[in-house]
Amino acid sequence: MIELGISTFGETTPLEATQQAPSHQERIQQLVKEIELADQVGLDVYAIGEHHRADFAVSAPEIILAAGAVNTKNIRLSSAVTILSSSDPVRVYQQYATIDALANGRAEIMAGRGSFIESFPLFGYQLTDYDELFNEKLAMLLKINDATQLNWQGNFTQSVDNRPVYPRATQEKLPIWVATGGSPDSTLRIASLGLPIVYAIIGGNPYHFKPLIDYYYRVAKHYQHDLSQMKVGAHSWGWIAPDQETAIESYFHPTKTLTDQLASERPHWQPMSKAQYLQAVGPEGAMLVGNPEHVANKMIQLIEQLKLQRFMLHLPVGSMPHDQTLQAIQLYGEEVAPRVKHYFSKQP
Repeated sequence: MIELGISTFGETTPLEATQQAPSHQERIQQLVKEIELADQVGLDVYAIGEHHRADFAVSAPEIILAAGAVNTKNIRLSSAVTILSSSDPVRVYQQYATIDALANGRAEIMAGRGSFIESFPLFGYQLTDYDELFNEKLAMLLKINDATQLNWQGNFTQSVDNRPVYPRATQEKLPIWVATGGSPDSTLRIASLGLPIVYAIIGGNPYHFKPLIDYYYRVAKHYQHDLSQMKVGAHSWGWIAPDQETAIESYFHPTKTLTDQLASERPHWQPMSKAQYLQAVGPEGAMLVGNPEHVANKMIQLIEQLKLQRFMLHLPVGSMPHDQTLQAIQLYGEEVAPRVKHYFSKQP
């Protein structure tokens, strides 16, 4: 059965009506309410990303997930992502094992290198070690997840001589997904380890990811992993409102605001035009924006074509009024998700 959920970075960009951005305190408190509502309307997973900059409120997703665990019952709680390259794998495991205790076995880790690099100088890491840091720390995290006693000879990490790591997760093991922007090399490494993968599909034609997903399964088969345990997820930007035109028009400002900010920092990004936006929300675009029926149909097509086991709608991109965000979550859980799940329940 397909899992449907939400990913968010807790963006804090200026609202269209006021030109004022929500404070970090305000946005963090809103996120807890959004997790609780997502659980109430039956969504499967809520995932929060880690950033270290002014336009994202969340630098410690595990703390917000822990707060969200207390008053929820069913929804799975994940990072999206934990920037493992600049984190201590021992602490990452301990933090998510603690969330797992609070949530009675619903915590997950989504690890990633991080497309934003602010955490590297902040915690004293060198960008020249970008790949080596991630690969070693992922290996260390997987070893911690496998057994209580840790024996580890580190190069970019500390060495540990037969020390226990507590608390242990409520689940037998914490589910560990690895996120990627679509690199074939990353797909190869993740598949060779037998780990579930999440593709960040935020631009272009989403169906261009199909060859990568096929490659993921071929690599997993080559390494003789159990293909039934190999899972593929994706997240895409999106927004839901009762009216199709209202959804498209209201989502343009926050999307352009965030995209233009990133374009000012990244040479390969460009400011977003209205024409580019309309293409992105169109039939072959990566964004899922519209009324519940439209979003559900586009989601079904994307999941079916890419053969996904999990899909997360990144909601919202940029800041939207909180009452509208709550409405979008409610529409997702009560109208979009049932349509999507009903469709796939009938498939062989």
